[in-house]
Amino acid sequence: MTDNFEALGRALPQIIDGVLMTLQLTAGGALLAFVVAIGLGLLARFDNILLRGIARTIIELFRGTSLLVQLFFIFFVMPLPPFNIEIPAVLAGTIALGLNYGAYGAEVVRGSINSVDAGQWEATTALSMSRSQRMWRVIFPQAWVLMIPSLNNLLIQLLKGTAVVYLITIVDLTAELNKLRVQTDVFFAYTLGLLIYFAIAYALTLAMNALETRAKHRLGQGGKWRDTITTTPIPDMKGAGQAA
Repeated sequence: MTDNFEALGRALPQIIDGVLMTLQLTAGGALLAFVVAIGLGLLARFDNILLRGIARTIIELFRGTSLLVQLFFIFFVMPLPPFNIEIPAVLAGTIALGLNYGAYGAEVVRGSINSVDAGQWEATTALSMSRSQRMWRVIFPQAWVLMIPSLNNLLIQLLKGTAVVYLITIVDLTAELNKLRVQTDVFFAYTLGLLIYFAIAYALTLAMNALETRAKHRLGQGGKWRDTITTTPIPDMKGAGQAA
């Protein structure tokens, strides 16, 4: 065991670099996934059948194919004819993660918007709000509260999905753990990996729970942040009727 910790001490700078790379991929992928989810989720609700069809096609394409295949396609196939687009490994990983999880997020966005009480839509019509005012001032803030728990789950899945990017030469946490395994043993290296991934995931969960609590406060639904440490906030739309 002493030898394992000595090897860990020698490998610590590289493991920290791997953690930072994992965080970079998670942040970049999450940002792109959020933009894709909002864009496709709203587009999938359009009355125009062509725009709605394009959104549905993109969503089903990225939901229905493997993240690993998408990653390999972006990194290995895009540089070949007829595309001739060479994409750096980190950017390729970020794009693959963002598009894949963004497609899942689009369904969360669409479903959450559809779940807003029909009375809210009727109220915005009675107030003669424009389509954009209706969405961003009344409907979306209520749907946002409903989205956050599911988006939190996708964020954690995205974090874990970064583990596959080492296959395109990116040295992330998983790659460094594989190196540490050679110097120590399987149990030590991957137990350390479990603890690190858990710590990151739990920190992200607390941040998303705090975001949900803040969103509920804006709707006048109360709730305390400290309650999110041990429990996941349950969306309560009792006060939503006052938002319109």
